[in-house]
Amino acid sequence: MFNKNTDKHDALVSNLKHLIGQEDKLKEKLEDNSYLEPFSDDLMLFMSLIKDYYKGDYRKIPFKTISAGVIGAIYTLNPIDLIPDSIPFIGYVDDALVLRFFLKQAKKDLHKYKAWKQEQSTSKKEEQSDGQKEEQSNTKSQSNTKSQSNTKSQSNTKNSTDIQKKS
Repeated sequence: MFNKNTDKHDALVSNLKHLIGQEDKLKEKLEDNSYLEPFSDDLMLFMSLIKDYYKGDYRKIPFKTISAGVIGAIYTLNPIDLIPDSIPFIGYVDDALVLRFFLKQAKKDLHKYKAWKQEQSTSKKEEQSDGQKEEQSNTKSQSNTKSQSNTKSQSNTKNSTDIQKKS
């Protein structure tokens, strides 16, 4: 029959996909409006979180937090809401209140995600650094082998020339 948790998850995944596709529109709306601009850093962090959640890279977030964030972001994107965005000066007040409420609720989870993201970034840099060191070591080793080979070859050529001169 129907599994309530599976249905919720499927609906969330569908909304995540929609929201990820609207990221540029959301950025534009945040940048163009002074009421929403203070929330842009946290909301863009949340967008990064939902992309990682969607890919399966980060799942350490409660369902209620991610679903509330998705609802808040979609509400912000919708121009026809409690106070339509087309009304000058006050059209974005409700959007700002919704974002403020969500971000206040999600503050701990966003901090945990940010720490995880920084940890991932640090470990990737270390892996790249280790890879570069290994590559440099291999290059030096190959260079030394070629140099030794050339030295032996030159030595053998010199010895051959010396032997020919003696004969």
